[in-house]
Amino acid sequence: MARDGAVAGALVISLDFELHWGVRDKWPLAQCRNRLLGAREAVPAMLRLFRDFEIHATWATVGLLFFDGKREMLDGLPSRRPAYAQSAFSAYAELPAVGANEKDDPFHFAPSLIRHIAETPGQEIGTHTFSHYYCLEDGQSPADFRDDLRAAVRVARRKLARAPRSIVFPRNQVSAPHLEVCRDLGFVAYRGNPETWPYRARPDEAESLVRRGVRLADAYLPLTGRAGHPRVGSSAPVNVPASRHLRPYNHTLRHLERLRLDRIRSDLEHAARHRRLLHLWWHPHDFGLHLAQNLQILREILNCFAGLRDACGMESLTMEEAAKRAMAAWDPAEQVGSAWTGLAGSATR
Repeated sequence: MARDGAVAGALVISLDFELHWGVRDKWPLAQCRNRLLGAREAVPAMLRLFRDFEIHATWATVGLLFFDGKREMLDGLPSRRPAYAQSAFSAYAELPAVGANEKDDPFHFAPSLIRHIAETPGQEIGTHTFSHYYCLEDGQSPADFRDDLRAAVRVARRKLARAPRSIVFPRNQVSAPHLEVCRDLGFVAYRGNPETWPYRARPDEAESLVRRGVRLADAYLPLTGRAGHPRVGSSAPVNVPASRHLRPYNHTLRHLERLRLDRIRSDLEHAARHRRLLHLWWHPHDFGLHLAQNLQILREILNCFAGLRDACGMESLTMEEAAKRAMAAWDPAEQVGSAWTGLAGSATR
C-alpha cells in the first residue's frame, strides 16, 4: 500500500520456464544447447537476486519439466493430444529423443530447479501448459487444451501439493474459449497481451518480420507508447497484462543498452507515480548467454524498483497476488476497479 493508504503502484514479474520444450520447433537442440545449459545457471542466480530484493515472481512452468524420469513422464501424459496441422508444433514428437532423467537430459527435465524455485520465498509456480500448447494453431481444440491443462495441474499438485493458479499461454496465444477452460479448472490469473498491434495474439503463420522488428525496436525506443488495458472484471481468470519483455543482452546492440534500461526505468517510475501495474516478463534461457550482463541489467532494474518502493510504497506481486488484489478491489456498483484504475500495461499514455 502507498503511504497515504491508497493502492500503490505494483511490479509483476513472470518468467516462461520451458527449456527445450518451448523452443524445440524453432531451434534444434544442437543450436541452443549452450543457451539452455546457461538457463540452469541463470535460475538460481535470479532467485538470489529476487531474495536479496524481496521480489515476488511467477514462474510459468511447462508441465513436462516436473517429472523425475521418462517412465513417469510417459505415465503422466494426457489422454487427448492436439493434432496440429503442422506436426512440428507437437511436443509429443520429441518424446522418443528424451533422455532417462534430469542428470541424463537437463534440457527436458527440471525437477531440482522447480524445487529450488518453490523453496524460495515469494515465488509462485504457475503453468505454461503441460506441453507448451499453442491455442491459436490449426488442429487443436479447447477439449484438447482442457486435457493438457488437467495434466499440468495433476503433476504440479503431485510434486508441490498445490495446483497452479496462474497461466501464461505459450507464444502468448490466448483466446476466449481457452480462458473458459482456465476458469473451469480454477485459475485466477493469466498474462494477456499489450493492446498495440505488434503484440496482439495471433498464430505463428501470421507473424511477420515487420512485427518482430517493431517489437525489437520498441525495447529501446518508445514506439508504442505506454499501452493501456481494459479494466479488469470481478471474476477469474483476471488478465494481468504484459507490459514489456525484458529482452536479453545483445552484444551487437551493446551500445544501446542504456536506452533499453532507461525505457524500463521510465515505465517503472511512471507506474509508481500513477499507481499503475507494470508487468515484466522473460524466459530463463534469455539469460543463458551473457549471464553476467543480463544479471547486471536485472540488478539495475531491481535497484530502481527498490528506490520506488521506499519512496512511494511500490509493491512486488506475483500474478496470483495481483489478480486477487484486483478482484478484491472490484466495485460492481460502480463497475470499476480501484486497484490501479484498471490494470495498465506500461501504465496509460
